[in-house]
Formats: sequence, C-alpha cells, structure tokens
Amino acid sequence: MASTMNVLVATVEREVYRGTAEFLAAPSDAGELGVLPKHSPLLAKLKSGEVRIQNGEEIDEVFVSGGFMEVQPDMITILADTAERASDFDEAAVAEAERNAKAYLESRQGETDLARAEAELSIATARLAWLRKKKKH
Repeated sequence: MASTMNVLVATVEREVYRGTAEFLAAPSDAGELGVLPKHSPLLAKLKSGEVRIQNGEEIDEVFVSGGFMEVQPDMITILADTAERASDFDEAAVAEAERNAKAYLESRQGETDLARAEAELSIATARLAWLRKKKKH
C-alpha cells in the first residue's frame, strides 16, 4: 500500500474536503506545488485555481480562489478564501458573475474599486475556465 497523508480543505463557512491522499497539487503564487507524504513542513500562499487530490486512481478536484496551505509530513491543511467542487458550480451563475465583474470594472470609481473589480473578474474567469474544462472531460 502506498504512503498517504491526511488532507483538509476548508473555508471560514464550511469544510469542503476531508480525506487521504497519495499526492496533492495546488496553485501557489510561485507556481503549481506538488506534495507527497512525508514532505517537509511548508506554508504557501495560494492563488485561484484547481487543487488536485489523488488517492490511487481516484482524483478529487476542488477550485480555490486563494488562501493558504500548510504542509506537515502527514497532514495538509488548506484554508481557502472560497472553495468549491465542480458539482457545486452552476455554470450560468458563474458566467453571470463574470459578466457582472466585467461591467463593474468598466464603470469603476477610483483605485479601490479598480483593485476589487480586477480581483472579482480574475476569480470569476478562472472559475468559468475550470468549470468548462471539467465539462469537456
């Protein structure tokens, strides 16, 4: 039997995933980070993207919109700003959120609005691209 580690993906509101994994890949600010059991302790800032949790042939995928990942030799904890599985997404709602973010960006007022609008648009676009990729497979 392959070596495994415990994985927890959570937000402030809820626990999104809890289980074991032989491998985990996450989108960090420095690029995609791959983690195997017994990895050295690590703390990484996450950006929007897909977290892949592999256990044998089974792969679970969770979309996160930023947050932090703590790696210990036998445990990975991801505290995400938001996190959802593909089954949680409504493509129409995600597309609408992207349209709203684009409209908000075009009608912004001041620099604070610009940063917020760009962040919302980035997350909405990444979610929509991820969801469409999942539908193709």
